[in-house]
Amino acid sequence: MTDVPLAEVVSAWYVQAQRDLPWRRPGVDPWAVLVSEVMLQQTPVVRVLEPYAAWLARWPTPAALAADAPGEAVRMWGRLGYPRRALRLHAAAVALVERHQGQLPSTVEELLALPGVGDYTARAVAAFAHRQRVPVVDTNVRRVVARAVEGRADAPVTKRDLVVVEQLLPDDPEEAATASVAFMELGALICTARAPRCPSCPLLATCAWVLAGRPALDAPVRRAQGYAGTDRQVRGRLLAVLRDAPEPVPGELLAQVWDEPVQRARALDGLVADGLVDPLPGGRYGLPA
Repeated sequence: MTDVPLAEVVSAWYVQAQRDLPWRRPGVDPWAVLVSEVMLQQTPVVRVLEPYAAWLARWPTPAALAADAPGEAVRMWGRLGYPRRALRLHAAAVALVERHQGQLPSTVEELLALPGVGDYTARAVAAFAHRQRVPVVDTNVRRVVARAVEGRADAPVTKRDLVVVEQLLPDDPEEAATASVAFMELGALICTARAPRCPSCPLLATCAWVLAGRPALDAPVRRAQGYAGTDRQVRGRLLAVLRDAPEPVPGELLAQVWDEPVQRARALDGLVADGLVDPLPGGRYGLPA
C-alpha cells in the first residue's frame, strides 16, 4: 500500500508512458484541441491523426473555417464517420467569430454555449487547452475510477462521476489538467475494457478491483451494431459521391450507389434532415452551401 495520492501516481506514469499525439504537445492552440476532441468522438486515435493534420492545415483558425461553406467541412471530413460532427465544428467556428473574436473562450459555461459542444467536450477543452482544474470523464476515465477506487469492473458514465473525479484531482490547476489526461491515457492503454494489462498498471498494488479478485461486470457488455447493410452504410456511400463531385449531382447518380430504393430514399432523406445534403432544383443534390 502507498499513501501517495492516486492522481500523483498516475501522472508520474503518464510522463513516461504517454503517446506523442499532436493535440497534446506544448503550445497547441485551443482551436486545435477542440478539433481533436470532436474528431475523437467515437473514433479511434489512429483514424484521426491524418484528417486532424489536414483539417488544421486548411483551417488553422475558427475564422478560416467560418469563411468557408459548411459543405466544405463535410467534404473535408472524409470517411471519419458521424459527419454531423463536421457541421457542428463549422457552426462552432461561426459562433466563435461572431461572439468571441475568433478565439475559444476558457470557461466551461461559455464553451457549452457554442453550437454542438457538449459537456464532455467543453470540459476537455477547459482542462487540456486552458489547463484548468476541471473534471473530465469519458468511458476510459470512468473505467479507471470504477476499478481503482470502487472495485467494480466498469460502470456507465453519469453526472455523479464529475464529483468523484474532481475529488481525485490535485488542487493545482496545471497538475489537475495533467492528471485528467493521465487518467484517460491509463484507461486507453492499460486499464482497457476487454483485456486490462494489470501487471503494467501503476495502480496495481492499490487497485480495489484487483484486491477484490477482479469481479466480473454486473451486466454483459453490449455488442456494437454491425455496419454492413445498415442505413449508416447507405448514408456513407451517398455522401462519398457528393464529396468526390466538384458540383451537385443528379439524383440518378445517387441511385446507383444502393440497389434497394426504399432504404436509399430513407438514407437520403435522413441526410437532408441532418443538414448534410441540400436538395436542389432539377432533381440534383449537393453538399450544404
